[in-house]
Amino acid sequence: MKKVILKVKLSSRESFENKLSDIDLDFSQIYWQHDRIYIPRNYKKNSNYPRLIMRTEMYAVDKPAKYKLILRRHIEDSGIDIVEETTIKDYKDTVNIILQLGFKPSAEISRRRQDIIMDENNVIYLDKIENLPGYYAKIESNLAPDESVVEARLDLERTFKTLGESNFINSPYAEL
Repeated sequence: MKKVILKVKLSSRESFENKLSDIDLDFSQIYWQHDRIYIPRNYKKNSNYPRLIMRTEMYAVDKPAKYKLILRRHIEDSGIDIVEETTIKDYKDTVNIILQLGFKPSAEISRRRQDIIMDENNVIYLDKIENLPGYYAKIESNLAPDESVVEARLDLERTFKTLGESNFINSPYAEL
């Protein structure tokens, strides 16, 4: 699936949430995510190499964790991300396969997250990243086959600006 992703560091979480509430949009309950990011052993920054992410999600302490394997590839010259994900049952076996395929651990990111599912193609996330000050918001938008990447990105920028946010971030959380 091709996505355009845009992140901002929020100037005020409360103001951002209030503006969304004013248009009858409310975030889900808070859940926890932990990502372990793996990169190819010959990885070079800005080289369009894929990353594998082992994601753990917990929605309640009395329920079992959910595991996902996510393949993410950012295509620098086009501004899109190609993202595929699948549910995993055995975390340890999957990590062993990742390591045997020649990937190495790169980073770990823990966050508290809430989301608003706008429609089947657009989701807004509100993130509190462990060990980083402040809050971040991210919009992920699935691209239609004939949709312009530039137009989609401009739409996301306009959305954030309408909500009073313009401190755009182009780096992954692991690089902040």
